[in-house]
Amino acid sequence: MQLTRHVHAIKIPFTLMGNSGERIERYVHSYLIYSRDVCLVDCGVAGSEKIIFDHIKATGRDPNEISLIVQTHSHADHTGSTPAIKELTGCKVAAHREAVEWIEHPDIQAKLRPVPGFENITGGSVKVDDILEDGDLIELDDVLSLKVMHTPGHSRGSISLMLLPDNVLFTGDALPLVGDIPIYEDVEQVLSSLRRIKDVDNIETLLSSWDDPVKGEDAYSYIDGCIEHIHRIHEAVVEFSSVSWEKVMDEIGLEGVAINPLVLRSLEAHLNTDIELL
Repeated sequence: MQLTRHVHAIKIPFTLMGNSGERIERYVHSYLIYSRDVCLVDCGVAGSEKIIFDHIKATGRDPNEISLIVQTHSHADHTGSTPAIKELTGCKVAAHREAVEWIEHPDIQAKLRPVPGFENITGGSVKVDDILEDGDLIELDDVLSLKVMHTPGHSRGSISLMLLPDNVLFTGDALPLVGDIPIYEDVEQVLSSLRRIKDVDNIETLLSSWDDPVKGEDAYSYIDGCIEHIHRIHEAVVEFSSVSWEKVMDEIGLEGVAINPLVLRSLEAHLNTDIELL
C-alpha cells in the first residue's frame, strides 16, 4: 500500500506456536522507501521476501533496486528475511551497534529472548555492513535522507528513523500498542524514548511496525496514548502483582490472554523501576 509519495507499507502476517501448542497470530509492517534506489525498513519473518518482492514488482520497480536494508532493531520478526534479501539483491544491511550481535548471531538471541517458534521466523545469520549511531544521517539520494534516533526500551538497539524532507517517522516497535501484550525490556527507556519521539517537530506521518499510519497532529495524541498505557501497566503491576500476574493482565484489559515468557519479562521490568521516575 502506498502511503506517501516515497513510502509504501507491506503488512506481513505470521504465526507463532505457543508453549502449549496454540497458534498465536501476529503481523508486522515492513516499509519501502522509493528513492533513486529502494530502501527497505525491516524485512519481516523468514520467507517474507516473496511478498516484499511481489509488491515491488507490482509497483513498477525491480527487487534488485534494493540497495539498503535498515533494521529498526534485531528481533527475528523484523530480520527474518534479511539474509535471503541480501543474498538475492546484494544490498547492504544497516543497524544500530547494539543490535548487531543478535542480527549476526540469532542463536544468541534465541537463548536470551525465548520466543515460541523462534526457529520458524528467523532466516539465520546475516552480516551488518553499516553500524549506525544516534544522530547519523543516511543519504538515500540527492534529496531524501534518514535521520537516525536511538530509541531503546523495546530492545537495546532499537532506532527510529525520520525520512527527510518528507517528515515520515518510522518507529519500529518503540511505541507499545495499546490493547496488545506488553513487549519491552526497560520501562524507563521506553518512556524516555516515547518522550523523545514526541519532541520531534512536524511529524507528517507516524509509522509503527504494529499499527496503522497516523497522520499529522494525531501522531502526538497517539504517542500520549502510548505513554498513558505504560503508566497504566505500571500502576497495575505495583498494585496487583502480589495477587497474580493474571490479575495484572485483567487490569490492563487483557483478560484471558496467555502470559508467555516475553510478556512476563515485560511486566517484571516494572518491579525494578522507581515509580517516581515515571
